[in-house]
Amino acid sequence: MPKLKCNVSVKNIIGFIVSVYILFEYLQLPIIAQQDGQYSMYLFNQFIINPAYAGAREAIATVGSIRNQWVSFPGAPQTAYISVHAPLKKYHLGYGIIALNEKLGAKNNSSAYATLSYILNISTKWKLSFGIRAGASNYKFDLSKTTYKDVNDNSFFVLNNYNKTVLDIDAGLYLRSRSFYAGMSLTHLNQAKVINGSFDINTTSSDVVYTLVLHAFYIIGKSFTINKNFLINANILFKVTKGSGCGDISINTLLYNRVWLGIFARSDYGGGLLFQIIATKSLRLGYAYEIGNNIKRALGPSHELMIGWDIKPKNNTTIINPRFL
Repeated sequence: MPKLKCNVSVKNIIGFIVSVYILFEYLQLPIIAQQDGQYSMYLFNQFIINPAYAGAREAIATVGSIRNQWVSFPGAPQTAYISVHAPLKKYHLGYGIIALNEKLGAKNNSSAYATLSYILNISTKWKLSFGIRAGASNYKFDLSKTTYKDVNDNSFFVLNNYNKTVLDIDAGLYLRSRSFYAGMSLTHLNQAKVINGSFDINTTSSDVVYTLVLHAFYIIGKSFTINKNFLINANILFKVTKGSGCGDISINTLLYNRVWLGIFARSDYGGGLLFQIIATKSLRLGYAYEIGNNIKRALGPSHELMIGWDIKPKNNTTIINPRFL
């Protein structure tokens, strides 16, 4: 099958990502923070935020992660997931699955997704992937964990132990070389309604609606080789919201092809530190520490652990390069 050749420059790619970001800011996509889980170690498993990343590591890549956010704040988010993805190089495809659980206050969300991506070789150095992810997302609400009680509000009694499963669909694009990557993804494309009802509150009927609204993620990163034992990676992640947006910026260094050390800042919150140890050719271990600034420090720190295991297919002689995230 002939490969499609295309002259791609970093300048053109950056211009494309910036243009897309401005477009979505102009459209003002409705996004609500914390409907999707927050991650600090996403850089080492971009599959969790973009289905088009499926197959990008050119190995059977398994990752498990646990995150405890704002440990001093009761009912703060807790997230755990396991993901597996791999390429089907013969067919220019990637595939994968994700199982995750998120707890936030009275809400408990358990989801399972299947992912498929198409990987286009646009030149000998560049690959462009198109990915789609679909699955079932179950929501349970245990309102006994809340302190608010109003005998005149029947929504509390109706929604207590409320349980519903909905279809959830995501999609994304991912462009990469050995030292550069850029991606965009949209989650909850079908904007499923978890709760949609009318309830009596103090003799007045009110609508209660909980919808999975559209989230947009944009990532761009570049690695710079200083010498054979020292590499620097710069990364920016935008998460767009209606009328505004927020972002992460991080600087990470790879030492002796074994240890990643990084520092990151999150707009309107704070920052943190992370590291990943490449223990063997297959095993990766990572940890991130995050803390808010000013008054947000009272929420307490966030901790995130990650373990990754890569299995190279028998018919794939490609060496998994630790310099490629």
